Amino acid sequence: MDKYKKLATNTIIFAIGTFSSKVLSFLLMPFVTRMMQTGEYGAADLVQQTANVLIPIVFLQINSAALRFALDKAADKKQVLNVGVRTTLQGFIIFLLLAYPLSRITINDFRLGDYIGLIYAFVLVSGTRQLSQQFVRGMGYVKVFAIDGIIATATTLLFTILFLGPLKWGVNGYILAIIASDACSVVFLFTTCKLWKYLSPMKIQKGLKIDMLKYSVPLMPTIILWWIINVSDRYMVTYFIGSSANGLYTAASKIPNFIIMFSSIFIDAWQLSAVDEYDNEGRADFFTKVFRVYSGGVFTVASLLILFAQLFTKILVAPSFYESWRYVPILIIATSMSCHVNFLASVYMAEKKSVMAMVTALSGALTNILLNLILIPRTGANGAAIATVVAFLVVFSSRGMNTRKYVKINFKPLIIISEIMILAAQCVILLLVEGRGATYAIEIFLVAVMFIINIKPIKELITLLVDKFLKKKKSN
Repeated sequence: MDKYKKLATNTIIFAIGTFSSKVLSFLLMPFVTRMMQTGEYGAADLVQQTANVLIPIVFLQINSAALRFALDKAADKKQVLNVGVRTTLQGFIIFLLLAYPLSRITINDFRLGDYIGLIYAFVLVSGTRQLSQQFVRGMGYVKVFAIDGIIATATTLLFTILFLGPLKWGVNGYILAIIASDACSVVFLFTTCKLWKYLSPMKIQKGLKIDMLKYSVPLMPTIILWWIINVSDRYMVTYFIGSSANGLYTAASKIPNFIIMFSSIFIDAWQLSAVDEYDNEGRADFFTKVFRVYSGGVFTVASLLILFAQLFTKILVAPSFYESWRYVPILIIATSMSCHVNFLASVYMAEKKSVMAMVTALSGALTNILLNLILIPRTGANGAAIATVVAFLVVFSSRGMNTRKYVKINFKPLIIISEIMILAAQCVILLLVEGRGATYAIEIFLVAVMFIINIKPIKELITLLVDKFLKKKKSN
């Protein structure tokens, strides 16, 4: 299959599987924010984010190695999964020894010890699901991966409504819904793909285990560094301002996830194509064409989201959360830059250069922490959003220069700078300029400019896909 057509096909399959689950987080927001107070919502988010950052630490990010090594055609797939399962079990046993010190952590009005049992269950079940998912994806079972996403959507919806509605379990119910859904996903993947046939965790090839850990261990601090950039601001907002302020900030972060929703669908498919085509001639041209369309799509969606930030906030959250819209525009820019950073991660994945992924992420994490400490006490939660934007700009710049050693992507920096300036102008106008009619007239104009800038790469992709499809049809 032609590389562009294969990328498009996989993108559609992943879209079927993941689009519903991504949309679910928005559809549930009105219900969740009505069932929980701002402080409860902030606490639930901290529990979830704490578990998410512990997963790569406890399991040494072995799920990423399971994906990358399962993609190698010559790899022993059984051994790949066995290394993943054994590492997961050993990591969790060691993690059990840390229950007491973790339970003593307190941040302002938030006590981690109140939810320590939930955190342990979340880490084990979600970590197992991530390993199963990535192995299945690496094996090429993209349709099963897609179906799993649909099932996860249905079960999350069911459990969330049940636990927060009739049972009224609050924070505990919010987290238990995620755990129960992930457990259903693990059962589905093991049953459908018959993963138990691969299991013999006592028989491990030491050489493969060393190679997988050499790849995955540097990704462990990388994931932590991403957590620092993406999530640490919520802990700092809680520390400096309180859980209620973090509840508003967390609600605001959900709307920029529209960009993540579309981006992650593409990135899942792109990672497979990036590895498949990496050793072929013309890879620089392939990476450049795909990047131009991807970048243009991300910035165009971001521009539209800023335009409708107030409207979406009003629709998606309870009235008590409406003021969170003031954090949305800057967070949209931050999310846009994170999508660009994730694209360049595919180069490190193809090259198995996980150490450089860690080094570049470190630059952003340090920037984020420093700016959070400076800006949050002075400007509130929007200071955290600004810090996140700058952190991702730093990482994108460093990765853009470093990855040229491996593949020379033509980023067209002047165009990217222009697009970022348009988004920044939209933020300033929406947050600072008085006059509702004039404000939206200027916003619409800037959205139109953004669209015009990106017409060419989008048309190129459509033309390319149509031409390739017609050629394929003629050859048959």
